[in-house]
Amino acid sequence: MNQAEAIVPTTSRLEDAQRIRLIFCLFAASIAAAGLAPFAGATLKDPDSWWHVKVGLDFLANRTFPTVDPYSYTFAGHPWIAKEWLGQVFLSLAYRSGGWNGVATLIIAAIGLTVSVTAWFLSAWLKPVLAVALTFILAILIAPVYTARPHIFTLPIIVTWTAVLFRASAEEKAPPWWLLALVVLWANLHATFTLSFVIAAFAGLDLVARTGLSKPALLTKWVAFGLLCPLVSLIHPYGVQAILATFTVAHGNEAVPLILEWRPFNVQEQDLQEAAILVALFGLITSRLRIGWAKALFVVFTLHVYLSHQRFVYLFFLLVPVVVAVEVARQYPSLSAGAWLSEKRDVLEKFFASRFHLLCGATAVLLVGAILALNNAYQVAASPTTSASGALAFASAHHLSGNVMNSYNFGGTLIFHGIKTYIDGRTDQLFQDGFTKTDEATGQTGGKPLLAAQLKKYAISWALLTADDTRIPFFDELGWKRAYADDYAVIYLPGA
Repeated sequence: MNQAEAIVPTTSRLEDAQRIRLIFCLFAASIAAAGLAPFAGATLKDPDSWWHVKVGLDFLANRTFPTVDPYSYTFAGHPWIAKEWLGQVFLSLAYRSGGWNGVATLIIAAIGLTVSVTAWFLSAWLKPVLAVALTFILAILIAPVYTARPHIFTLPIIVTWTAVLFRASAEEKAPPWWLLALVVLWANLHATFTLSFVIAAFAGLDLVARTGLSKPALLTKWVAFGLLCPLVSLIHPYGVQAILATFTVAHGNEAVPLILEWRPFNVQEQDLQEAAILVALFGLITSRLRIGWAKALFVVFTLHVYLSHQRFVYLFFLLVPVVVAVEVARQYPSLSAGAWLSEKRDVLEKFFASRFHLLCGATAVLLVGAILALNNAYQVAASPTTSASGALAFASAHHLSGNVMNSYNFGGTLIFHGIKTYIDGRTDQLFQDGFTKTDEATGQTGGKPLLAAQLKKYAISWALLTADDTRIPFFDELGWKRAYADDYAVIYLPGA
């Protein structure tokens, strides 16, 4: 046997393995999508979904990027940018094509893609079955972030970004320059793009931990890549304003402690995630996994960010397994992809490899068919806790006009329906300088005088409140009349 003949079987075997991995990942995405489909409505529970869709719709209609607030009366004309415009356009296109069903379908597709990408990168180091099983566990743990907002589109990006950079570090190679295109995409999708700079820095530190200063040419390429990351992120309609707006939230503002997703990790509410963290830390300690000081710092960083702000649950649970999978494979060879490659392919795997194109096509057809069937079978709707549909129908029928004082969770639906808000979910840039703190204080003990002052200051003509709004007793005491009430919303009008 000559050298060429010896190489062919090996190459063929590797190609089959790649195909099998890809089929596993596609099936994982399909299973995840099928599991989420019955709960599609749950992706629409966030009050911000309304205004994100509306911003995208307005952009498609006007083709202009706003620079001042057009949606509230309390901060009308104040500087405000739609820094996540591309994610909002995606949501609005989905809404235009299929209503809220279209939005939910798009979100589930993004989650399925995240599952597939995560399983793909994990299976580069671990056996495919193990990688897929672990991915499903991780997908369940990060379920709190499955909402119809632009951040969902960045999940497959952040997994790809992290996996590729840390792999380049492990192989002592320069970071692929095509990753910079991901930064541009990420920057226009969601404000978390600044995390790309931090992750790249940790991957660079991992390289330094491996090589020290023995490869100056390689380190130069990494430094150049790191410097280009913030530079290319300026390819954005708002340029540096997008970065500056992100930093205002990162350093905290008065609204951050008041919004649930920005609050610290809560053991009572997130017991499943707590158990997973403890199991992970126990495994890291008892296994004596040699991940090096740079990766250890990365683990600590992602855990710190998650414990500080619940919304970043995916940083720890998605990225840490992807980063440490190579060390797990090396320390436990029986779990590695290398061990799987050396094994004889079973009947099912042979079928996957031999029918690769057919299975990919069939999966695509089945997914499209399932989407069409589900969309025709039932209609999903935004959560009644944020839609105030009955109350807004009453307001329209009775021609309520003028400034409305609304509960925070109704801000999004008001924007969507073209009603100027008192407050809404855009607190990253607006409702500052004591406004949000004052709004919160009006519902606390002794808040009635403050509420009366706000009603007068902003010439409030009617109030749209959630059924559990703590200000309701104060409206009664101030002589306002309850004009409408259901299980989710209350409307108050001034007394005669």
